[in-house]
Amino acid sequence: MSASSSRKHHPNNASGVPMLVPPALESFQIKYINPLMTPISRKLPGMSVIKHTGRTSGTAYETPVTAYRKGNTLAIGLIHGKTNWVKNVLAAGEADIVVSRKNLHLVNPRVLPAGTKDPSLPFLARTMARRSGVFVADIAGNIG
Repeated sequence: MSASSSRKHHPNNASGVPMLVPPALESFQIKYINPLMTPISRKLPGMSVIKHTGRTSGTAYETPVTAYRKGNTLAIGLIHGKTNWVKNVLAAGEADIVVSRKNLHLVNPRVLPAGTKDPSLPFLARTMARRSGVFVADIAGNIG
């Protein structure tokens, strides 16, 4: 099976939210890179850590992401497709995220499909939306 066809049948590859990353890189990142990046991402400019709860397990997770903010809107490009953290946050209807050392509470999470043109999105998220889905949520406020 070629990389593009295995990507096509991967569970992260959802309608309107194509998986642009090869599955082998996805697995490598989850197993090796994310555990290293999560503590660093809390302090690194441009990096963020989204905190979410497993839909069926109830387990608390933290996933490093690159978030873009414009006013009270937060956006994250979904080059990995509709991953578990996205599904978890959508199911919960909320999440917390550390962005630039600020703890924020997110509400009204949604996924915009690839090709969306939305001027209210941060510039880099609009650029990513040309080819990938974009996770968007409203910032309800700062948390402790």
